[in-house]
Amino acid sequence: MKRKVILWGALAALSVAGLSACSSTNEAPVAKNVIFFLGDGMGLTTMTAARIYKAGEDGELTMDTLPETAFITTYSGDSQVTDSAPSMAAYMTGVKMNNEVVSMSADTSAYDKNTFASYVSGANSTCPSNNGTPVPTLLEKAKTAGMATGIITTTRITHATPATTFAHICHRDGENAIAAQLVPNGSGYNSALGSGVDVILGGGLRHFTPAGTTGTSRTDNRDLVAEFKTAGYKFVANKTEFDAASTSEKKLVGLFTGSHMSYDLDRLSTPATLAKEPSLAEMTSKAIDILKSNNRGMFLMVEGGRIDHALHETTARKALQDTVAFDDAIKVAIDKMKVIDPDLKNTLIVVTADHDHTLVLNGYAKLTGKTTDTSPGVLGLLKDYITGSESKDLDGNPFTIIGFGNGENRLATRTALTDATVFGATYHQEAVIPTALGSETHGGGDVFFGAIGKGADKFTGVLNNTEIFGLIRNIFGL
Repeated sequence: MKRKVILWGALAALSVAGLSACSSTNEAPVAKNVIFFLGDGMGLTTMTAARIYKAGEDGELTMDTLPETAFITTYSGDSQVTDSAPSMAAYMTGVKMNNEVVSMSADTSAYDKNTFASYVSGANSTCPSNNGTPVPTLLEKAKTAGMATGIITTTRITHATPATTFAHICHRDGENAIAAQLVPNGSGYNSALGSGVDVILGGGLRHFTPAGTTGTSRTDNRDLVAEFKTAGYKFVANKTEFDAASTSEKKLVGLFTGSHMSYDLDRLSTPATLAKEPSLAEMTSKAIDILKSNNRGMFLMVEGGRIDHALHETTARKALQDTVAFDDAIKVAIDKMKVIDPDLKNTLIVVTADHDHTLVLNGYAKLTGKTTDTSPGVLGLLKDYITGSESKDLDGNPFTIIGFGNGENRLATRTALTDATVFGATYHQEAVIPTALGSETHGGGDVFFGAIGKGADKFTGVLNNTEIFGLIRNIFGL
């Protein structure tokens, strides 16, 4: 009997060893690849509206299919409602910092406390040297570990969200200084980036061109595009050059517009823009093809940044289309990574937002189905779910399904709206509280977090945005 026990024990040990050996060939102990998707301003109601817009009430977005989900609290170090800089920086650093601050310590102030003036007022100005200290980011840690890194956005590459991955400054408006932190070997370069971020794609050319150049925001004579080229980067300025860029390039930077890239709705409807600017999905695909050559893995951040800008404008149709374009990029990434890493055993893909907005869905609307060229769907006037007739406000006027808590379109009196009017690409949905043009505010609601792949089951429940940093760092082994 004792001999049988010994034999079974030996077989069990061999079995465990065999399984362990098999596992080691297919699955790394930590994730090799992390792709971080950030829908700027993409609150839960915006997600819901985008789902209906694209696929109808019973449809789904790619992000709806992610197997693990959580809710994220987003308050900043000094405000119940965060702006993009400290919220994305919380994800990237694990530090709860003040509004406007980019990847700095919690004691950093974006404003002079005596005058309440921004520390960044000049075109090239930086912050006081005694105002906080830089805190390391996930991208910097990935770079130190020898991994490939990439940043993709539809905003300026120097804008708050992408800046938090690679830069450190007390106020997000110091975009010329932020640009200098990205260019290897030059004055102001962030040495924590080593040889430099490998793939950089987005807008914001104006912060990289010398004074005197048309459209530039710089006041010095530095040509940061030329400096990129000297540092070994392939530079592309339009979709033709982008498409032609080889995936064997070691370093790629694409700056397609002077400021932000176009809203996806405008990109699709304007032939000249369609020919100049790649989509977010196309940029994501190209970046993965380049970064995958590094056998130590990759860290890639992808931002759908103009969702936020359309919501500030209260142009809901643009916001929903940009959310769909963001979702398309997520699908491309998952599909491509499943070819590289079939069961995502070595890859973590996460999707979240930095903050909410004040967009609301009014009730009780009948089901609209998806939006088409001939039907506004969720963008249309609210039709009663029982009678199908237009619902009316207290003054007897019809109103839209989508509205905002605050925004620019708050008329004391107005004529009756029509579906044709509210379905227009530039229509600004009505708001309860009037604000200046384009200045609808962020909201303080929790945001969605979804994950798939290696370590995805770690993201569950209600999490503070700072907790995401630690979870990803541990899954990534940094």
